[in-house]
Amino acid sequence: MIERTLFNLDHEAFRDSFRRFADREIGPYHDDWEEQGYVDRAVWDKAGRNGFLCPTLPQEYGGSGVDKLYSVALVEELARGGYSGIGFGLHSEIVAPYILHYGTEAQKRKYLPKLASGEMIGAIAMSEPAAGSDLQAVRSTAIKQADGSYLLSGSKTFITNGWHADLVIVVAKTDPPAGAKGTSLLLVERGMKGFEKGKRLKKLGLKAQDTSELFFDNVRVPAGNLLGGEAFENKGFICLMEQLPWERMQIAVTAVASAQAAIDATVAYVKERKVFGQPVAAYQNTRFTLAELQTEVQIARVFVDKCLELICQDKLDTATASMAKYWTTDLQCKVMDECVQLHGGYGYMWEYPITRALADARVQRIYGGTNEIMKEVITRAMGLGGR
Repeated sequence: MIERTLFNLDHEAFRDSFRRFADREIGPYHDDWEEQGYVDRAVWDKAGRNGFLCPTLPQEYGGSGVDKLYSVALVEELARGGYSGIGFGLHSEIVAPYILHYGTEAQKRKYLPKLASGEMIGAIAMSEPAAGSDLQAVRSTAIKQADGSYLLSGSKTFITNGWHADLVIVVAKTDPPAGAKGTSLLLVERGMKGFEKGKRLKKLGLKAQDTSELFFDNVRVPAGNLLGGEAFENKGFICLMEQLPWERMQIAVTAVASAQAAIDATVAYVKERKVFGQPVAAYQNTRFTLAELQTEVQIARVFVDKCLELICQDKLDTATASMAKYWTTDLQCKVMDECVQLHGGYGYMWEYPITRALADARVQRIYGGTNEIMKEVITRAMGLGGR
């Protein structure tokens, strides 16, 4: 296998530390969390105390000021362990960066230290019942009032961390007739009158991850809770587009790490499992299938690592990130399917990690923008116009 050159010794020390934390504080409880549909709040507090939340934030806001590769190591370790219910990545590397990049100084000082410590759990509310990948079709509105506040109305669905969330970045139209150019981002806190959380949604996979509906019934959002302040009113869509490459790369990182974990588990299984008197690994079809899968995952890892280098240099474009997201998640689902097949009937039993991995993988081709949307983004960068 090609040696990875992306990480230095400090990155690997952080990885080892988080691996021990995850195997101690997540692994023994993950099955129970899948049954109850959410992780215990205590694990967020423990992660915060150990520096595993928002590590890339500057130290002045409660982070460690490290580069994104520390977060990559964290994402890979969660995928390695099959700890699919943990919403640390969205909290640390989507919600917090929005506030860091676009928030006012007052917003940064109010929210970021609490996100880094685990005192607050963050979510971002984009998707709606009638608007999934098409963010321009958002119907939630936030109408400015005479006192400068906003009256927020609408509903959101499929919101990761939504049930636990203390702070939600809500995508809404502050100038509805302007379409995407009238979109803003508002910081909505738990307890604001009119803000209600719906039921936790039952999903095919990611069963330990709390995913909820959110409802906003004339929620009065103070002027100071418009992300970025008045200068960013009606500029939310631009902010969303700027942050999508990093979000999509996190999905790609998860895809490759999960696929590799599935291959490793399947290799171990076929060496032990016997069929017709000999190990499943003794059959040429088994060996060739795994050889093909490992080759494709190796190719994917090299591509993703190159994209991560570009991310760290602020050079990764949206089209390339879209390529990584669509291709690796398609590959992830292919790998899971083939590995389930090599497990035979046991591959269909929930107690086996490969079964859960297959269920968890399916959403990867949907969220962060469906893979069909990724192809639209790529073709437009190629100069091939669509509607």
